[in-house]
Amino acid sequence: MAKKIKDIKETEIALGRMAKQLKARECVLVANPSYIYQPYDIYLLAPRIKRPLTRLLAVVKDMDGTTTTTEPLCLHSLEYMLRRITDRMSTAEWKGLDRERDYPHIIGNSTTKHVEYLLHTYHKEIKRTAFLKAYIHSALWTLTMGKDRVRQYEVRKNLEALGMRTLLNEPPVRTLIKKGQFNERKITDLIDTLAKKYARRFSIHDFADKVRAAVDIYYQRYHYILSRIDKGEGKHLAKTLGLPDGRHPVEPMPGVAPFLAALKGWLGADLQLFYEEFVEYLIHHPRTNYTRRHFVNSREKLRNLGIYLEKNPVKVAVVTSSIFYEANIVLSEVFSLMREQIKQWNISARKKRFLLEKFSSYTTLYDAVITASDSSEIRLKPHRDLYSLTLYQLGITPDEFRYCIGFEDSESGTIAIRAAGIGLCVAVPFADTEGHDLSAASFIVRGGLPETLLRYNLFLR
Repeated sequence: MAKKIKDIKETEIALGRMAKQLKARECVLVANPSYIYQPYDIYLLAPRIKRPLTRLLAVVKDMDGTTTTTEPLCLHSLEYMLRRITDRMSTAEWKGLDRERDYPHIIGNSTTKHVEYLLHTYHKEIKRTAFLKAYIHSALWTLTMGKDRVRQYEVRKNLEALGMRTLLNEPPVRTLIKKGQFNERKITDLIDTLAKKYARRFSIHDFADKVRAAVDIYYQRYHYILSRIDKGEGKHLAKTLGLPDGRHPVEPMPGVAPFLAALKGWLGADLQLFYEEFVEYLIHHPRTNYTRRHFVNSREKLRNLGIYLEKNPVKVAVVTSSIFYEANIVLSEVFSLMREQIKQWNISARKKRFLLEKFSSYTTLYDAVITASDSSEIRLKPHRDLYSLTLYQLGITPDEFRYCIGFEDSESGTIAIRAAGIGLCVAVPFADTEGHDLSAASFIVRGGLPETLLRYNLFLR
């Protein structure tokens, strides 16, 4: 049995031997949340794969920003949390989060890491009374209207940790929770009364406790919006989230529906039918420099790729740092929208019926769906855990990792993929993640999934 406890010198030697065995040339320090004893974890990164693959067994993909357009929802909820605790609800008081300074730190990591960054950056603007009122509001809404039982449990534990355990014994609060009704206008007076009573008990002296409370405020806003999407009100939320008129907060990323159908082998030669759509998308993409001459021979290649995948279907998984409650609503909504897209595809009626059945639920298509609920808030991206668990559930063994591709849109996601042992990591950044350091990726494909298929042949020979 190997010696488990080693001194620092022995550890350096062991790490060097392991790096040599795995042919690893890079490692990364991954920061842990502030309440963890060890500030960093060290990961060896899988060697980059830059050459085309001889075979493809599995594709693992992020959800927010890679499969769907839900990042604006997350960003809105983070900004909302910060506005509430700084008492700056209007753009006249504060213009909002800075795309260049803030966005690289609040997309792709765990919610805890996002909130930690914002509290560090904006700590001087935080107002204690505003913080308390916002926290009471979020706690009452979650316990009254929230659908995720884990979140409700966490709120109850956090109330206790923050010195507010007895708030749940207040008669008006007990009545509110029992009735299960939450009227924003009527609740204001109750929150003001409770804020005065618990002003001295609200224990946020420790930074970890500030994070604990702010995370609850973030989740309340996020889950409030998700509840409206779940009720079919998504198309009415564009103004609330600062989206252009007509935009839905949950939409498929460009090309994701044909991409998924092709991977599963369901399109075959019909993949070539998307040639014009992909070309138009890429030549008008603001961050690519393609012209039609780049795609002269691509239609036939697209057809051959579809035929290859029909004969060699690929396992597909979605991996997200969102909890299951959130992912379930988001994926259900995006699959509903993809079915509407499929209805417009120029394919045979028989294949269309087949695809609509296959896209009837995300559980029908994906071979694995891994969410934050399968792990822990302290082990989310850029930690490798979610991707390691995904590979295990897909039945992919370590000697087969080199036949897998990981798609991510963020810095933390690309690190997590490489740390999990996947050397062919593809970054597909969009507008909100352009400022990320994507140097951990083997390829940076700014044209997203259409470019992956049309120009890179899905990284296959």
